[in-house]
Amino acid sequence: MFSKSKPEPTTTESSAPKPPSPPSPSATGSSAPASTSPTPAKPKPAPSVLASDLVITGHIKTTGDIQIEGTVEGDIQAHLLTVGENATVKGEIVADDVVVTGRVVGRVRGLKVRLTSTARVEGDIVHKTIAIESGAHFEGSVQRNDDPLKGDSKAVRGGSAE
Repeated sequence: MFSKSKPEPTTTESSAPKPPSPPSPSATGSSAPASTSPTPAKPKPAPSVLASDLVITGHIKTTGDIQIEGTVEGDIQAHLLTVGENATVKGEIVADDVVVTGRVVGRVRGLKVRLTSTARVEGDIVHKTIAIESGAHFEGSVQRNDDPLKGDSKAVRGGSAE
């Protein structure tokens, strides 16, 4: 009773399916081609998890997310890096987002760096934004930089405290 289209004969459709026609510009309200319409976003892959019994010696580089629960001796480059509460990283970390709940010995460079209350960081931090929770242990310098991921912008190190 309220349908917008009339049913079509089934004899034409049963032999070959009819391809969908692109919407007309007047129907969508813009003159942009149909190919620029938003496609359904791919589901975000789960982070790679390095288990607590895993010890890695070497560098790690990915465009994805990493969650470290074990020990890494080497530099890490990722999109999102989470250092677990019982994890240890000895090397430089470069990531868009860095969340430290464990131990890091080395420089941390990230757009967003967050040290939780259980974090232990011994090294310099170069960041765009930083959050340090009460209880976090940090020894080193903090330097704000609009693009901390670019280049080798090492912060000047002071003397070591022993």
